[in-house]
Amino acid sequence: MIYRSKAPLRIGLAGGGTDVSPYSDLYGGAILNATISLNAYATIEPAEGHTITLETNDRNEKQEYALLESLPLDGKLDLLKGVYNCITRDHGKINKGFKLSTFVDAPAGSGLGTSSTLVVAIIGAFAEMMRLPLGEYDIAHYAFEVERKYLNLAGGKQDQYAATFGGVNFMEFYGDDKVIVNPLRIKQQYLFELENNLVLYYTSTSRESARIIEQQSANVVSKQEASIEAMHQLKQQSQMMKEALLKGKLNEFGEILDYGYQQKRKMAAGISNPLMEEIYETAKSSGATGGKISGAGGGGFMIFYCPGTTKYNVIKSLQKFGGVHRNYAFVEHGLKTWTI
Repeated sequence: MIYRSKAPLRIGLAGGGTDVSPYSDLYGGAILNATISLNAYATIEPAEGHTITLETNDRNEKQEYALLESLPLDGKLDLLKGVYNCITRDHGKINKGFKLSTFVDAPAGSGLGTSSTLVVAIIGAFAEMMRLPLGEYDIAHYAFEVERKYLNLAGGKQDQYAATFGGVNFMEFYGDDKVIVNPLRIKQQYLFELENNLVLYYTSTSRESARIIEQQSANVVSKQEASIEAMHQLKQQSQMMKEALLKGKLNEFGEILDYGYQQKRKMAAGISNPLMEEIYETAKSSGATGGKISGAGGGGFMIFYCPGTTKYNVIKSLQKFGGVHRNYAFVEHGLKTWTI
């Protein structure tokens, strides 16, 4: 038997950063996101003997360990080991060797939720193998617990829920790690138009989101008014974006994105930088009406709303920066698991 899973990456459309504690605990957060046709994959293949083999095919890393109940966290494939350690702690030891292989369709640190989506996929593969009775909320929260509490990696909550549920969702975040996922019923032609007009551009730079997020959290703790007010405005932006998308007012989409872009830069240092500012202004001068930095910021993917046929001119104008325009489609599915 071979146990497989895949979970989709996401584009954050509005409200980014308001899912991060302590802001979400104190004020409540709200985010609008959508999953896309880029995925994280996990495969578990049972093996003879008592050896665990961990392999990331996109990063060409491989480690082998004796079959222990807990693997050492030493900076080598810790996401994979963190899931394994928590699964054996909470759901019982695994008595036979296996090989866990993973692959992600986008680079780490690119702003599409790669790390959290990979954790969701790995949990899904173990749940498939061990027949664990975990629902969508269970898996998403479990992924959050593994990443944020067991591995102590700074970040928010949206990625785990987007990867598990899939589709276009308006998510609400509250204290005590409470999350409510509201799937949106959007007319197909509105999604087609959004997909047609939204350019996904990889700047060919990555960043360590944890440092930016740690500063963002520190700004809330120290009551930095400008940072907190920016988060309030981003939360309001998610409401504006939700209404525009549900009603098909896509002509407002770029302006709402631009409003959020201006606010997000105030949340923490490092979210933007001179290169990203130049890319953003070049896209706008070429026909985009707005855009955003995906994820925590500092690098990775950016998105731009390009009405009419302006996306072709925008894509052409961005070539000089050495980045890559990435094709994608919106997908409705979340985490999927299967056995062969």
